[in-house]
Amino acid sequence: MDSAVIGMRVKTMRESVGLTQRQLAEKLGMQRTALVQVEAGSRRLSASELVDIASLFNITVEQLLDPEKMTKVEIHEPDASEERREIRISVPSKNVAKFREVLLYILEKVGARPHVGETVIYKLLYFSDFDYYEKFEEHLTGAMYIRNNYGPTPASFNKIVEQMVARGDLDKIQSDYFTYPQTKYLPRRSADLSVLSARELDTINEVLCRLGEMNATQISDYSHGDVPWKVTEPGKQIAYETVFYRLAPYSVRSYREDQD
Repeated sequence: MDSAVIGMRVKTMRESVGLTQRQLAEKLGMQRTALVQVEAGSRRLSASELVDIASLFNITVEQLLDPEKMTKVEIHEPDASEERREIRISVPSKNVAKFREVLLYILEKVGARPHVGETVIYKLLYFSDFDYYEKFEEHLTGAMYIRNNYGPTPASFNKIVEQMVARGDLDKIQSDYFTYPQTKYLPRRSADLSVLSARELDTINEVLCRLGEMNATQISDYSHGDVPWKVTEPGKQIAYETVFYRLAPYSVRSYREDQD
């Protein structure tokens, strides 16, 4: 997301409620000179500052990032309460074929591991998609992810899997992992790698290397620390643009090099 665009939105909201730069800076706990740089587009907001500004003006981070979703702004005290809800996801139709091959590739690599069930697969897909978007500002599968209480969840996953089972691409198996019920998916054919580029495969492999040993609880807890999940309201779509406000250890892009 362009810093100049964000800065202009901050300035517009500030002026709409009659605040000076000094007053807004004080409310946000930053130096006035830093706010001047933000509004001028020469300073990128940190993830925490992004959240603070959205909360202060009683909007979501998604509304701050997307002008089409902006509503009337007003100063308010942030409400820390959250209502947890279940989720679903969708994939643009043109990318369903790629989503299938990415899923099969992940299952080929880690699906047979005892700890890898549906929840782990959800998160491996999410981090593959969002890491790729952060690195290259392009979609891998373009899948929509929703924030639920267990972390990001892909939306049309169940429908796509049902189709893949019917086509003989994979098997869906109900089992137990220790004392917990577990849904596993096992591939019945190899992924068609011709639809995936070398850098797409590299990104997926990096995610599997980093997170593939985590069980459902571990990877769910880990996903809760990622900015895109943290700044999204429960049950709402996670905006890909929020990935550019990630903090360590989640960020996979060197922004310092981008600026050189």
